[in-house]
Amino acid sequence: MKRCPWPGNDALMVKYHDEEWGIPLHGDRKLFEFLILDAFQAGLNWKIILHKRNNFEKAFDKFNAKRIAKYNEKDFERLMNDAGIIRNRLKIGAAITNAQKFLEIKKEFGSFDKYIWQFTNYKTIDNKCKILKDIPVISKESDEMSKDLKKRGFKFVGSTICYAFMQAAGMVNDHTIDCFRYRKT
Repeated sequence: MKRCPWPGNDALMVKYHDEEWGIPLHGDRKLFEFLILDAFQAGLNWKIILHKRNNFEKAFDKFNAKRIAKYNEKDFERLMNDAGIIRNRLKIGAAITNAQKFLEIKKEFGSFDKYIWQFTNYKTIDNKCKILKDIPVISKESDEMSKDLKKRGFKFVGSTICYAFMQAAGMVNDHTIDCFRYRKT
């Protein structure tokens, strides 16, 4: 079975590629999870985050935005002392802020899904990439998403992070055309 080369032979990366990455996602909780994880990925690689994903899920109350939005200094310090996650003050602070802003968007639009998918006109963009180096790291859509999220007060949502989020959430299909997942998304 042919797949994109980026997962390598890491079993967890292969499972993520085969079962999640690039599959159109519309559930708000899962979209929030990817938003949080992609922010923690900034300056790192996805393999590190993926291998700590279960720890993040435990540390951040199963990515429950309502709970995270209410985190206080005690919660912040608990996270800073959790060796199972990325202990970066700015990223932890951003997760709390982003939970608050996420809830504001849900209130305004009815769902985060409705808000976020507007950037791709509510459909998956198919990039028809032949090889790995053809896959972009930003797009005009990720630029627009980043600009709007920042305007709304989100942190760690630059265009590159937004594009990685779009890939994870299936807003873009960046599976290479020879990958078995390409036509299944």
